[in-house]
Amino acid sequence: MLLVALTGSIATGKTVVAAIFKELGCYVSSSDTIAHELILPHNPAWKKIISRFGNKILNKDQTINRKKLGKLIFLNNKDRQFLNSLLHPLVMERKKIIIQSLKKEKKYRIFISEAALTIEAGLTDFFDKIIVTYCRSTTQIQRLQKRDDISRKEALSKISSQMPQKEKIKVADYIINTSGNLRKTIEETEQVYRYLLQDFQLHYGKLETPGKAD
Repeated sequence: MLLVALTGSIATGKTVVAAIFKELGCYVSSSDTIAHELILPHNPAWKKIISRFGNKILNKDQTINRKKLGKLIFLNNKDRQFLNSLLHPLVMERKKIIIQSLKKEKKYRIFISEAALTIEAGLTDFFDKIIVTYCRSTTQIQRLQKRDDISRKEALSKISSQMPQKEKIKVADYIINTSGNLRKTIEETEQVYRYLLQDFQLHYGKLETPGKAD
């Protein structure tokens, strides 16, 4: 099974591209989804986060209000580093378990790890290939403003807190430009998928039915 990291800066279309890969038959593992599970009430990670930030970030049902937490960590680099150092190893540990299970089942050829901070976390060496999504800066700002219902200033602050797009592109084996419409993004993703199939064939010397392996 080919291990692929799908990453990119905030609001550059990772989720859309991940959904396309899933439709094409890849196994897609979302770091956000795993992180959500890890910070459910009374889990070890939840307790450590509450110990650091206090009950002010909790909803009435004791779940963490991710919007409130997000505002705090974007304002404080040390807090952001704390959260990343806490969750990244746990998320990666969970993904390794999933990968081992999938390898035993021998159902999928391509495993896609969708995560915004793969490069920053120093995890690129774990993967066979790195895909980076990117888009025009004006498009990124507009998307982020609309998605998070924030001002242009707030959007720029979030973007500036992350590694610049051009730096991420330098690490990529493949890039997907999501600046255009959905059809264009689908076409680019399908092209990269075909490249990944070739990579799989080079690694394992065979190519099964599109999407899954026997």
